[in-house]
Amino acid sequence: MNSVNRENGRETKAGISLKGIILFSIFVLAAYGILYFFAPETALKALKASAKISLSLCLPLSLVFSVMFLLNLFVRPAHIAGVFSREAGMKGMLLSAAAGIISMGPIFAWYPLMKKLREEGAGEGPIAVFLYNRAIKPFLLPVMIAYFGWAYVAIVTILTILGSIVLGYFMSSISRD
Repeated sequence: MNSVNRENGRETKAGISLKGIILFSIFVLAAYGILYFFAPETALKALKASAKISLSLCLPLSLVFSVMFLLNLFVRPAHIAGVFSREAGMKGMLLSAAAGIISMGPIFAWYPLMKKLREEGAGEGPIAVFLYNRAIKPFLLPVMIAYFGWAYVAIVTILTILGSIVLGYFMSSISRD
């Protein structure tokens, strides 16, 4: 479902091309150059702040790309399908939460699979837990930790998982025939 741009023989997602990246970089450098011409101290301060942020994100982004690679290599939607039975219980809810957390791609790409699972007997509770936990992305956690700290990220993540399980049980109880 991603848009593909073919430019100079190179395919890129979302229309981002090498030419666009180069133009953006030139624009940013020109902006720093103009700022330096009018206010050298402010330009150097801004450049140092940008460099500090970029350097602080190098390790988290390296972790992000490593985790994304491993998840894409080992986890497929078919691995997740068996988790969503109507009689899932707590174990099923926790597995649904884990499946939602490790799922990749845009959420709308998962809707057809969730619909098919529901038609084949999957419960509304596990599906709700799965969809709720799509908000937690392991590959973004290092970046979030870099900005907000371990304690904040741990609390938000735990509360999101607990909230999803509560929602899942409510959905299961409401939707019983």
